[in-house]
Amino acid sequence: MRKIELKKGSLVLREDEIAGFLERVVTPIGCSGKADVPKRFIGYRVYVIVTNEKVRG
Repeated sequence: MRKIELKKGSLVLREDEIAGFLERVVTPIGCSGKADVPKRFIGYRVYVIVTNEKVRG
């Protein structure tokens, strides 16, 4: 079982408790950014986890 635990807070995400994990690249839109997700997740609460890795492209 995969598990993500944040050391600073009390949030723990376990694979068996959520619908899935998504990896997306943030793309520019106006003065902001966006990360598209599949339509099946409309209406769901989501968590975006930002890593230290910057994608060049």
